[in-house]
Amino acid sequence: MTSLKLIATDPENLTSFEVERPYQKLASQIRALVLQGEFKPGDRLPAERALAERFEVSRTSVREAIIALELQGAVEVRGGSGIYVSQTSAHKASPSFMAVDGPGPFEVLRARCLIESEIASTAAGTRKDSDLDRIFSSLVDMRKHMDDKILNEAADRQFHLRIAESTGNSVLLQVVTAMWDHAKGPLWAKIDEHFHHTDLRLASQQDHERVFDALVARDPTAARAAMRAHLERVIGEFTKAWR
Repeated sequence: MTSLKLIATDPENLTSFEVERPYQKLASQIRALVLQGEFKPGDRLPAERALAERFEVSRTSVREAIIALELQGAVEVRGGSGIYVSQTSAHKASPSFMAVDGPGPFEVLRARCLIESEIASTAAGTRKDSDLDRIFSSLVDMRKHMDDKILNEAADRQFHLRIAESTGNSVLLQVVTAMWDHAKGPLWAKIDEHFHHTDLRLASQQDHERVFDALVARDPTAARAAMRAHLERVIGEFTKAWR
């Protein structure tokens, strides 16, 4: 759960919400422990499961916090070995974490899972043949650029946007566009660096083909299930052990 703090914003006592997300709070807590000497430079941090139990947060929040600390230079991720406190961490002046703001990758992916699953279900009933042509074109581009991460990702994005477009609802298209664009911040880029690989693109291609088949069949239930399975699989890939 995110915590909300009310902050006065002007003399008339109007308020706004400052959102403190679990991964940001956890990153600050770990930084504080480093400064207090519990975790020293060069020490290996406890496993993600142990950190999740100690701080009573989800393992995905721990994963996001570690990525955020890595971006700040506070920890080093050593594939196949673990997470280590960097040699410069003890010299930081403040335990607060301010390098990254906004929702983390898993928060965005969960939102996409809920929203895009229903969009796919709706699209199964509203799509036209011309929509299928455009969606299929994106599938072809994804397969054509399987070995080019940037072009493959662009086709992937287009696939999802064209499904939203086929609902005929411009607001849904704007929502999906915003979620995709928001996801491409520094946290996403770093977690993508660690866990994105060719096998992931191949699996996504197969997922997308199942979504497309359901749209062709005008099967809302199958379209919803296929989109949900796709995004839940991506979440699962990004929570696997560090390579």
